[in-house]
Amino acid sequence: MDKHLSTQFDAELSGVSTRVLEMGGLVEAQVAQALYALAHSSGETAAQVIAAEGRVNQMEVDIDADLSAIIARRQPTARDLRLLIAISKTIGNLERVGDEAARIARTVQHLLNTGVFGRLRLPVSDLEFEAQLAVASLRKALDAFARLDVNQAVEIIKQDNQIDAEFDGLMRKLITYMMEDPRTISASIDLIFMAKAIERVGDHAKNLAEQIIYVVKGTDVRHNPVEAVESIATRRS
Repeated sequence: MDKHLSTQFDAELSGVSTRVLEMGGLVEAQVAQALYALAHSSGETAAQVIAAEGRVNQMEVDIDADLSAIIARRQPTARDLRLLIAISKTIGNLERVGDEAARIARTVQHLLNTGVFGRLRLPVSDLEFEAQLAVASLRKALDAFARLDVNQAVEIIKQDNQIDAEFDGLMRKLITYMMEDPRTISASIDLIFMAKAIERVGDHAKNLAEQIIYVVKGTDVRHNPVEAVESIATRRS
């Protein structure tokens, strides 16, 4: 590839990567708004989250189309091709984060419509803490993607266990609530669905981190124990 074509290719890669980060910022804002809607019983904010879903979906379609065009025109090799493949998987994960945010927002709307907020005592604060961990992981994953930071990617993967532990703890608490007061069963089930959606946000952040390692190291680390991932990430390329 001559210098002119190489410069064009680099510009195209940079442009696509920038749009991925824009998409990531949008879905991160969606999650934050969904959690605000939950914490403040805000139907208006929940509606805003749902309204943004179409924009996220369209961004995924547009970026995917650009990736296909770049691959067809440039026929990239090695690391550049890995980056394009990783971007395709990354935008898929980001789109699903947006889906989870919309799911939380719709559940908030349902709880508001049934008049649960203010009527029943529910462990919403526990859900908020799990959410803070998941949003922090997503934010770190986007930052690591921008810099292709393998070390930070490993830290995100390690932290995923903490989110899972918070989810498990919340499940135990909600089961206790339902056993002690059957009136909370319906609302508790709704909270379980939201807790699961938040856990999936953490899972998608972990998936993004795994893609970063794949781009830099050329090894697919999915389904590997953390120790093996760390070993792969720290070895010399």
